[in-house]
Amino acid sequence: MNITLRKDAEQIARAAIEAVKPDAAVRRAVENMTFPGKVYLVAAGKAGWQMAKAALDCLPCAPAGGVVVTKYDHVMGELPGVSCYEAGHPVPDENSFRGTQAALELTGELTENDTVLFLLSGGGSALFEKSFVTGEELQDVTRQLLACGAEITEMNTIRKRLSQVKGGRFAQWCSPAKVEAVVLSDILGDPLDMIASGPAAVDVSTCEDALHIAAKYSLKLSETAQACLKQETPKELTNVRSQIIGSVRELCRAAAQEAEKLGYEPVYLTDLLTCEARDAGAFMASVLRSHAHDGKKLAYLAGGETVVHLTGKGLGGRNQELALGAAAGLAGCGNACVISVGSDGTDGPTDAAGGYADGDTLQELKAAGLQLHEVLADNDAYHALQKVDGLIITGPTGTNVNDVAVGLIG
Repeated sequence: MNITLRKDAEQIARAAIEAVKPDAAVRRAVENMTFPGKVYLVAAGKAGWQMAKAALDCLPCAPAGGVVVTKYDHVMGELPGVSCYEAGHPVPDENSFRGTQAALELTGELTENDTVLFLLSGGGSALFEKSFVTGEELQDVTRQLLACGAEITEMNTIRKRLSQVKGGRFAQWCSPAKVEAVVLSDILGDPLDMIASGPAAVDVSTCEDALHIAAKYSLKLSETAQACLKQETPKELTNVRSQIIGSVRELCRAAAQEAEKLGYEPVYLTDLLTCEARDAGAFMASVLRSHAHDGKKLAYLAGGETVVHLTGKGLGGRNQELALGAAAGLAGCGNACVISVGSDGTDGPTDAAGGYADGDTLQELKAAGLQLHEVLADNDAYHALQKVDGLIITGPTGTNVNDVAVGLIG
């Protein structure tokens, strides 16, 4: 392993994540609001606790009540006047339903003078949920969508129609109160109706879109679920104002700035990366190999959210699989590496934020008795990278604005 490259790659990734933590952006948003009546705080998503804490620090008065629903191990302490729930992600669980029900009870009898400060971040599709179908079926449909490699917007088009709070329905529930939505985007292009499946946003997708997606992936649905897909979501909301305060563009920009500090020339590839994770890794490796002898220190940056088509029963996440996807192309290249991390610090159902690979990774895997093609076929990137010290572990970060992959030439 190239120790210098590994150190630089980790420093760039960690600095980028630190730069997109939501505290300052939430404070700026809240300080520009007016609250004529009572304020009720609801936060949902992987960054829910961090956003709620930042808001509480600058609200002009204590909220009349509050609920946070976030991922397991993401609550960092008690918040005054706020009930915090940790719940399942990427598949909703009983705690998702309990936390959401608490939010609905909190906001069930509001007046037109009241305000719901709604702090929303990625992961909310699983964490913030009250379903029209049984919890068991919702979990099954979620697993089907995850396994077939559906894009996040396709997943959320389906999930909106199975939900009593998504697709603008939570904002409808809060009416006649005003909803001030402060949003961290984890969807490419920042479509408000798709971020956490848009609980407080007018839904742009249609029943026809949902039925097409169900047919495309041959989803197994009950009669109740099929009927939900034919039920249209709200197409007008008059009580909502939304602000997007962070996105993957800022994550990439921060990575570029840190790379420059370390003497690398940043090359911005895209913030709309959406392909198969292993293919993205192979592409990054090919770019690095093409320029490995240019005589420059270069940092190639790609932000977005890749997908993984599950064919095996291993453990991993899209960022880990991206890093492994680069290993073959980097083999023998002594001055290049790829690091890929999720800004939330949790890549898939693992404790790793992502993965790292360089010119030695393929040989190190073989020395550990692993064949790269078998690892990828079993989607077992976590255990493979663990054996070659290729896991990047940050712990929960308190933010969530997609992923960044960085390819370095030293």
